[in-house]
Amino acid sequence: MPAAPEAPTVPAASAAPVSPDAALIRRTLADIGPDAGKVTSYFYALLFTRHPDLRVLFPAAMDTQRDRLLKALLTAAEHIDNKPVLTKYLSNLGRGHRKYGTQAAHYPAVGEALLGALARYATTTWDDESEAAWVRTYTAISQIMIDAAAENELRAPAWWQAEVVSHDLRTPDIAVITLRPDQPYPFLAGQYTSLETPWWPRIWRNYSFAAAPRPDGLLSFHVKAVPAGWVSNALVHRARPGDTVRLGPPAGSMTVDHTTDNGLLCLGGGTGIAPIKALVEDVAEHGAHRPVDVFYGARSDDDLYDIDTMLRLQQSHPWLSVRPVVDGRTQFPDAVIEHGPWNSYDAYLSGPPGMIRSGIDALRNLGIPGDRIRHDSLEELVAAGD
Repeated sequence: MPAAPEAPTVPAASAAPVSPDAALIRRTLADIGPDAGKVTSYFYALLFTRHPDLRVLFPAAMDTQRDRLLKALLTAAEHIDNKPVLTKYLSNLGRGHRKYGTQAAHYPAVGEALLGALARYATTTWDDESEAAWVRTYTAISQIMIDAAAENELRAPAWWQAEVVSHDLRTPDIAVITLRPDQPYPFLAGQYTSLETPWWPRIWRNYSFAAAPRPDGLLSFHVKAVPAGWVSNALVHRARPGDTVRLGPPAGSMTVDHTTDNGLLCLGGGTGIAPIKALVEDVAEHGAHRPVDVFYGARSDDDLYDIDTMLRLQQSHPWLSVRPVVDGRTQFPDAVIEHGPWNSYDAYLSGPPGMIRSGIDALRNLGIPGDRIRHDSLEELVAAGD
């Protein structure tokens, strides 16, 4: 059962009373914190030694993927008391793991390795009581994931094959890639999916849809090649029309709430403009002329690779405003503050983790409630960085 690059960030636990199991779980996590790397290595050593048949489910090179499965499990365990959020988080993981070939029968092996690694490194806190709490917690975690996968299997494939139909190199390291899936692919504007290339089997990376759902069923993505990025470099520099890639299921909640007429404040940095463009198209297709203000951030004018597309959209829709923001001239949050107020807007952020963090702080300071600020998961952004 490989790692879960599409795992959303789980909000911090609330101030509600902590259950006895959660207290024991957190005590263990604090104990193993200084040895997290060793815990991860030992976990996989146990898993592959005791269950060598599972090695085929993982990529040949484990360097970038090595800690993601364990991190997802520990994140879930830490938030075991937050049932609604935890169920959503784990259900997403369970559905996403289908593309790796994960079966219900694999979960006990993972649990066995997890308990073995914790027992080895939680040297000051591990006892029968702690072990029992982890057994109960992992049983609950795995059952949610198994149930979600089983339900999803009734209505969707584990993955989709997709043919590259166009490959537009916009800059030396950014390509706009259009795919034709082999069967209908339902998703919402603002969501993302995971892609696997034929050159790096079992390595999946997340990319946002760069357009709202289209009548012809084609899917577009903006991909930036990053240093040592296996998937991104393959997609930008190697993929060509006629090549076939694989798509995982859609995920993400950075979608438009069409039950309100609030304006949309959209901050897109770099290739983060892709889902913002999709959101603009989504608003246009629903016919509700809500104000949409887009701030398009880039390090230089050359990095505004999709500005012409955004300006054409602005010309077509009088309710849309597009403002490019280039570092060195003005900082992203400052530009947003300058053009407010935004207290009646829903905010959407997509781009590098640093931009999202600063943007969230700025928006909250402007009085936009946290439940009206939607953004790509910071965890998934780090996972998708190659």
